[in-house]
Amino acid sequence: MPAAVPEDDWRERRADAATERAAALDRARAKETVRARELISAFLEVARERGLEPEPLRARSYDGRRRYRTGLTGWYLRANETVGVDTEGRFYLLSVPAGSMALLRGVTLEESDPPMVLGRGARDGESIDLADALRRVLGD
Repeated sequence: MPAAVPEDDWRERRADAATERAAALDRARAKETVRARELISAFLEVARERGLEPEPLRARSYDGRRRYRTGLTGWYLRANETVGVDTEGRFYLLSVPAGSMALLRGVTLEESDPPMVLGRGARDGESIDLADALRRVLGD
């Protein structure tokens, strides 16, 4: 009969396994971000070649009732205008908390790492591959 593993050893092994899983997820996310940035860069090149005009990007309140100025210019990547890319290729989530000061001053958004799938984990029909979203904006 095998000797019992002390509880501390088991906890340590579980903690090490969790740390390794987290590191693997971080590496996968970083690779995905690099690929997504490459797609966005290629999109910008084609958009400029075709003379595709950017538009002011506005953020929506989480409840969808209000829209706020952002000071950004670019293209919406989803029909519901919840994500966009600016003319420099920076990716933004365009959903913010509602606020009366935001109506007056607008909102400042922070750049996000672009995913390869927009809306991953959403209900069926609510997610779209980044490449497909970029092609849609280009009219392809």
